[in-house]
Amino acid sequence: MRILILYLSNFPTANLLSILENWIQETSLSRRSENTSTYCDKDADANELSKGLIKSAKRTGQLSLCNRGLGTVPDNVWKIDELVLEESKEVDFARSDNNSWWTDVPLKTLDLSSNVIKTISPDVKLLQQLVTLKLHDNALTKLPAEFGELKNLANLSLDRNKIAELAKEFYTLTELRWLSMSHNELKKIEPEFGDLVMLTFLDISHNKLTELPPGMGYLVRLVDLNLSHNELTELPPDIVNLRELRKMNISHNNLKKLPTMGELRKMEILDANHNDIEKLPDFYGCTALKEIYIANNFIKEITEEFCDQMQHLNVLNIRDNKIELLPENISLLQRLKRLDLTNNNLNKLPRNLGLLSQLQSISMDGNKLSFVRQDIIRGGTDRMMKYLRDRIAEEVDSDSKILHNEWPDKFTLKKSQALMLPGKDLTSVPEDVFITAANVEVHIVDISKNKLKEVPLGICQIKDTLSQLILSSNNIEIIPREISSCTHLQYLDLGKNCLMDLPLEFGNLKHLRELVISCNKFTKIPRCVYDMDNLEILLAGENKITEINVSSDALAKLKKLAVLDLTNNSIITVPPELGNFTNLRALELMGNCFRQPRHAILAKGTASLLSYLRDRIPNK
Repeated sequence: MRILILYLSNFPTANLLSILENWIQETSLSRRSENTSTYCDKDADANELSKGLIKSAKRTGQLSLCNRGLGTVPDNVWKIDELVLEESKEVDFARSDNNSWWTDVPLKTLDLSSNVIKTISPDVKLLQQLVTLKLHDNALTKLPAEFGELKNLANLSLDRNKIAELAKEFYTLTELRWLSMSHNELKKIEPEFGDLVMLTFLDISHNKLTELPPGMGYLVRLVDLNLSHNELTELPPDIVNLRELRKMNISHNNLKKLPTMGELRKMEILDANHNDIEKLPDFYGCTALKEIYIANNFIKEITEEFCDQMQHLNVLNIRDNKIELLPENISLLQRLKRLDLTNNNLNKLPRNLGLLSQLQSISMDGNKLSFVRQDIIRGGTDRMMKYLRDRIAEEVDSDSKILHNEWPDKFTLKKSQALMLPGKDLTSVPEDVFITAANVEVHIVDISKNKLKEVPLGICQIKDTLSQLILSSNNIEIIPREISSCTHLQYLDLGKNCLMDLPLEFGNLKHLRELVISCNKFTKIPRCVYDMDNLEILLAGENKITEINVSSDALAKLKKLAVLDLTNNSIITVPPELGNFTNLRALELMGNCFRQPRHAILAKGTASLLSYLRDRIPNK
């Protein structure tokens, strides 16, 4: 070292630093090479399994050898349960330590991740009680046939390996529930994949799959499916059988179309970004769908049918497509919070876009909006929404040219497709207004925040097109049965009135998806509600309701009910049978008179509450 220092002292500082850097790099590479050689040394790998680790594994049933640079798995890992048996031959009841053999448990969790393991020994079959196996971040190219003998294996991670195919024995892992094998080299999976019927989570993203076998439709318990970053050109027709699916990622493939999605009634998130899709699929029936990501495709239009079907949508990312026009009824997407239309071919915007009251983010960059200034487009959501709402106000002020009359004319109604009269201190609405609205097929009527004591019967003039009716915040005491003729209604808001009941004829509203009757004087849920077959959301808080009727001719009839709000009522008891309503995503019962379930149970959320109630159903 002294000679090296004397030698280096003859060089300028800059050169000296360069020489030192090179020397450090060469030394590092040399050591790394030595380490790699060590990694592949089987004896060195075996030494990683110390007696302390074995002792801990036998006590806890868990063994972790992750990130140890292993090139092979120590043989004793596979035989660790046999080591327990060997110890049991020497029984000493006088032992005073806390690790007696009879307290040992078989290995259930094994973590071999983040090593450089290339093969798995056939002896893996010896771990008959194994439940969780982590093999991600290794160098595996295949799995042994004996893998199929792990009959208790439920969780398996194989991400970031080099596996190109799966042995047929793999498909006999019938208890497998969680399988993640992204970033491998899979080119094909067999139809027998459908035999893994217990799977709830499947990630086979970042592989080289060009097709999926028809057997995928048998994975009926799947909740989360990730097929992204493959080379798929189509999805098998039976994929719509995955009725428990809540999240599906099919982004970054070569898909040209999507199947009808209506059977996927529980799906909440769909990611289909970066494909070759030319048309939005039929989503009718996807009542739980909240987020759609379908950017970077070739879609040319958002259809009126799409807006009609997706009224509960929160997020729509459809940027980088070919969309030229937005439909007038986009105002139906009243729950939309994020809308990304960046880089499309839009040249104008419908005024109704300004009616999306819950919109928190809207992106419009990269379009051909000649009538919208760039500073507005780039000014953010608030600036854009103010511009759109100002246009609606200008339309009312100038186009309708009303001086002493607050009623919009035919021209205004036709452009907005909505009769908007909230907060105008109205005590009545002339029938002529509704006749004009009917002539231009208005589908939204909002007469909220007025002083109405009676419902204007002129509403029935629009019965063939009316899909949303908002009568909240008035002084209405009775709803006339004639309103039941508006059979196309999907959203009805009667909140903040003085109602005590609804007419039985309202049971004919078979298309109604959301009913708001909160802040009234109901003492029970109106009988007609139980006949609204497609009802998904019932908001009935702030009333005087005393009971929850879960019988077969009451709430149990509402098979699609997903949200039930009964907060701040006078409910005395909660029937345990309510726990069987597993379709409920939100159940709100705070602020009632009952003692059970307690507040702590209610605060845990809907899933815990339903489970609590089910546990209390008396055995027959």
